[in-house]
Amino acid sequence: MTQFPGKGKVAVVKTQPATVLADYARVMELAGVREALPQGTTTALKINISWQTWYPACSSTPWQIEGVGRALRAAGYDDLVGVHNDTVVVNARDGEFNNKHRFVTDMLGIPCVYLYEENFEWFEYKPKRPFLVLDKVYPEGVFIPRALVGKNIVHLPTVKTHVFTTITGAMKNAFGGLLHRNRHWTHSVIHDTLIDLLMIQQEIHPGLFAVMDGTFAGDGPGPRAMRWHEKDILLASADQVAIDAVSARLQGFDPMKIRFIRRAHEMGLGVGDPREIEIVGYDIDQEPAWNFEQTDTFASKGQKLIYHGPLKPLEKPLLRTPIVPWSFFASNFYHNVYWYPFVGRPRVEAALQTKWGQLFAQYGDGQVVMPGMEPKTVAIAAGGLAALAVLLGAAALANRRSE
Repeated sequence: MTQFPGKGKVAVVKTQPATVLADYARVMELAGVREALPQGTTTALKINISWQTWYPACSSTPWQIEGVGRALRAAGYDDLVGVHNDTVVVNARDGEFNNKHRFVTDMLGIPCVYLYEENFEWFEYKPKRPFLVLDKVYPEGVFIPRALVGKNIVHLPTVKTHVFTTITGAMKNAFGGLLHRNRHWTHSVIHDTLIDLLMIQQEIHPGLFAVMDGTFAGDGPGPRAMRWHEKDILLASADQVAIDAVSARLQGFDPMKIRFIRRAHEMGLGVGDPREIEIVGYDIDQEPAWNFEQTDTFASKGQKLIYHGPLKPLEKPLLRTPIVPWSFFASNFYHNVYWYPFVGRPRVEAALQTKWGQLFAQYGDGQVVMPGMEPKTVAIAAGGLAALAVLLGAAALANRRSE
């Protein structure tokens, strides 16, 4: 069982745009940030970019980065660094500009590191306690970035659902930092992967903290194709399990029915049972029910057929061989060519009329990037879908010949 300051304690604060920066400082103090993060060491802000396009509740908010950065500086944490990593379907460089993250880190003088760049060393990590699944997913070795070892980590997730993990928050945020571009290989065992990553974090970081933004919150097929809601809420905790459990409870889910929360609780890595969590600040029992739902997109339904359904025997050739770009193209086609231009963009335009949307627009040059169907994306994604059709046709033919 792991012990650390703030275990089982979560701070919750209601907020408004006029007070949000001060409210970030308040929620962090309530959660015991000074006890959780040792002074005198570099503190890394693990910024979340779930989409290179701005969409409410999808990625870290600019006021989240600003509020946390200013609060840490005021508390004596002068050596701050932003941490970014990309994925096979998300361009972090574009994302930090479109989500106005770069404007804030530049304004605060916080340098950023980009773990996907070649100059960063990834080394094989040998855990103190056995992995649940990572050594099986990566039999050649589990590699993590040396740049994160020995640093405090502050995770900056948002309150939202997820197609593979029901909700995504602090524990899932490490997924985008500790694992490299092939981290999608773990999706079939994603819940236990998050537990392995939390165990790694508790071994390599002097201090671990999370500050979650629920000004906009998202339900449905997260982390991208969601319905947004204004919830005006902030959460903070040194306990990654507890903060995810409280977020899940607010959204309307039973945290102990979500595998990664329940197993982490059972292993003593944090507190996931709401009955054992101390909530300070806002009394969430007075919060009206959110009744969020976790649903799937067309793309995630296809992925689940590979991870858990009849296409499971084809998982390795589909996702770990030179033909794997088909899956990236399919995701890009669905989200960037179809969903955002026809479904997401009208939702973004409506969100920009709200108080939080207006605050977002005020950052930087006052412009909001809302891409349409870019010809390059259409061409690449269409090529990927054509390759997928050929692949599935070949697989069907092979099955018929074997019958």
